[in-house]
Amino acid sequence: MTDERACTLAAMGMTADERLGADIKRTEQALMAAKSAALKGAGLTVAQYAALFALAGNPGISGAALARTCLVTPQAMAAVLKHLEERGLVVRSAHQWHQKMLETRLTDAGRETLRLADEQAVRIERRLADEFTPEERDTLRALLARCGTAIRRD
Repeated sequence: MTDERACTLAAMGMTADERLGADIKRTEQALMAAKSAALKGAGLTVAQYAALFALAGNPGISGAALARTCLVTPQAMAAVLKHLEERGLVVRSAHQWHQKMLETRLTDAGRETLRLADEQAVRIERRLADEFTPEERDTLRALLARCGTAIRRD
């Protein structure tokens, strides 16, 4: 590295080697790219798969709650649910007591699509988990949680 470049980077407050954000982003992008490729066979995007996966454990959940669970905006989830409903993978119906709230449930086709997609997603998750011991996985989760806490601080 040239002296001029080193001085410029130092003047910015942190050198590139001190910054963790790019490392976290690269890892997240690699995971999403691998899952995206794996889910193509089931005809799903990562967001659609995440919604089906969350619905399997939370039948009847509202779109807003599903958006929170999947870490997307309600508007993004509305688009995902519209597509899944058009494909016959989910059904939406009015809640029996709160008529303005729509409950969302998997259809039989949705459960089967999720099963096929999950077989592929689990292969990626297993490869990732197999890189670490159980203790290292716990440590990694704790470190990532600390990253989230630090990012939200201020």
